[in-house]
Amino acid sequence: MSDLQIRDVRVILTEPDNIRLVIVKIETTEPELYGIGCATFTQRPTAVVSAVNDYLRPFLIGKNPADIEDIWQSSYVSSYWRNGPVLNNALSGVDQALWDIKGKLANMPVYDLFGGKARDAAAVYVHSTGDDLQEVEDRARAFIDQGFHYIRVQVATPGYATYGSRGAVADDSLQTGPRVITDRVTKFDSNTIYAHPGGIFEPRPYIKSALGLFEHIRATIGWDIEILHDVHERIPPIMGVDLAKEVEQYKLFFLEDLFAPEDNDYFRMVRQQTSTPIAMGELYNSPHEIIPMVKDRLLDFMRVHISQIGGLTPARKLAALCEAFNVRTAWHGPGDTSPVGHAANLMLDLNTINFGIQEYAIFQERTQEVFPGCPEVRGGYMWPNGKPGLGIDVDEELAAKYPFKERAFGGAWDTVRRADGGVVRP
Repeated sequence: MSDLQIRDVRVILTEPDNIRLVIVKIETTEPELYGIGCATFTQRPTAVVSAVNDYLRPFLIGKNPADIEDIWQSSYVSSYWRNGPVLNNALSGVDQALWDIKGKLANMPVYDLFGGKARDAAAVYVHSTGDDLQEVEDRARAFIDQGFHYIRVQVATPGYATYGSRGAVADDSLQTGPRVITDRVTKFDSNTIYAHPGGIFEPRPYIKSALGLFEHIRATIGWDIEILHDVHERIPPIMGVDLAKEVEQYKLFFLEDLFAPEDNDYFRMVRQQTSTPIAMGELYNSPHEIIPMVKDRLLDFMRVHISQIGGLTPARKLAALCEAFNVRTAWHGPGDTSPVGHAANLMLDLNTINFGIQEYAIFQERTQEVFPGCPEVRGGYMWPNGKPGLGIDVDEELAAKYPFKERAFGGAWDTVRRADGGVVRP
């Protein structure tokens, strides 16, 4: 349809279950033909809105929505300085929406446009968290009873902030997502009390509690499930090298985000000293940041957040690069990836031969109502519905009933500090 044009580009903001979601909707000159895409950057959502409304919308109106590659490339360089989570998420919303439109025009799911399915469904992992070992074990067993085989385990470190220590239960009524549970006031010595909004983190107590958790899970649940763990870049790199060696005995499916992107070279030390599988990537904004990690085989699972790098167009190319080096995909999929983003993840999961695992957030009922066609998970797998495009929609009238809530500092990520007051990088 050479005369088809983009008529309008709109942003839909909604927060049905305490996570701010950003959706881009592209309308075409053909009545009722539109596409939606995920542009969620929950810590800076209004900046993404401005990038879409003020820059991409006037740039795109009148263009042919079929020209996805040209639109992506021209939009990418239109700001001259490129990359970064704001511009990339804005571009991702557009890109995913265009693939949604193309699938609808072809009357095919997007995975068929990519070449068809390499599997029937995508294995997912869920999050078992708790304040103590027994709580994590109980939740993991509940997930196992539901058919899940891959479980990320995180436990609180008594007296300290701990990434991911709560926020998931084996029940579809509750939302899974990153959350920091903290002791707001921690004694440092007998004369001083330090209080920080995000809590106090210290690496050695965390490492001790994490190793104790792995020992407990293997001793109680056994070796028939795959366990994963997220360090979240919080410990000094040399301690991360030691942790990767220590966890080798517990045979993790992968150890995630052992180092911050600034410390990538430390992965070479890990490779030389241990066979612990490594996952990395959710903090990368550009595929160019991860290329050296892939070509040098410094990671086993590529964990990029698809909207963070600009959508499906760059993500499928990155997946193909990973295939050449036998690196598996494990797209980032927490609660602040919208159901539309999860649907986009699934399109690549089904098509990519080097798929590894998919992170999954258990969406509450209200979120599923706002997004009809939300990907279904059963028996530990995410299944496609076979509908054209991304197979998902947004109920705008219902979405409007859940506006963004006011948040301190605009909803910035909690600042976590060491006991001496120094900032810990997430």
